[in-house]
Amino acid sequence: MKKPLGAALFALVIAGAGAAPAVAAPAPTERAAAPTLQAVNFAGTVSLSNCSGSVIRFPNSADTDPALVLTNGHCLETGFPAPGEVIVDQASSRSFGLLNASATRVGTLRASKVAYSTMTDTDVTIYQLTTTYAQIKSTYGISPLTLNDTHPVAGTAITVVSGYWKKTYACNIDGFVYRLKEGDWTWKDSVRYTSACNTIGGTSGSPVVDNATGKVVAVNNTGNEDGQTCTVNNPCEVDASGNVTVRQGINYAEETYQIPACFGAGNKLNLSASGCTLPKP
Repeated sequence: MKKPLGAALFALVIAGAGAAPAVAAPAPTERAAAPTLQAVNFAGTVSLSNCSGSVIRFPNSADTDPALVLTNGHCLETGFPAPGEVIVDQASSRSFGLLNASATRVGTLRASKVAYSTMTDTDVTIYQLTTTYAQIKSTYGISPLTLNDTHPVAGTAITVVSGYWKKTYACNIDGFVYRLKEGDWTWKDSVRYTSACNTIGGTSGSPVVDNATGKVVAVNNTGNEDGQTCTVNNPCEVDASGNVTVRQGINYAEETYQIPACFGAGNKLNLSASGCTLPKP
């Protein structure tokens, strides 16, 4: 998992102590070059204490709705959700550093709750904020990123935008993985990047943006670091026949197109809604 910081905390997680997710991110050494397309910049992305994320809306969200922040399930401040675990409506006061287009931190946003979090089938956490989209726009002049509600397409030019590192990674969607297995967790229909997206620890939770539309098509979450098979930080690909493939140095994301169907008016979570396929508690 392209996770957060603190190797010592990671050891606690593996030992079952429930510490916050970990894996040391190296100190920043350079700033990324400006994105090549005007549609892709840092506006609306956020930095977490140990991960990246973004302020997101759905196609039917209203400006008066409470804003949402998208990151990974393994970035949850209370530790990795267990396999099969789904967390909804959990109190949170987590803070997020809001970035503008040039990656300058312009303000702090705060969560009111964890609306949804899981590492089963996908790897997502969605926070509800104490502010609305309209309030964020009025105060900071920044609009949210919109989640695309259709399945991404192989070959699409994408940019992974890390608010933690203030760095971007440009590549293409190489294809899709039937099952991506890492340690005790398994994710379905994951996005595999071409090799140019060499994401690192701390990029977890970064939005994966379609360069042509500016919409979010996935959330960055992991990569095979050492060539090991199906271990933590070394996910393996499993096809429908059970064949296992290891691609050292290749990185992955989890699709987000299925999320909008699970949120209704007022950005309220409704896991029973028609078309909602997210795992349920």
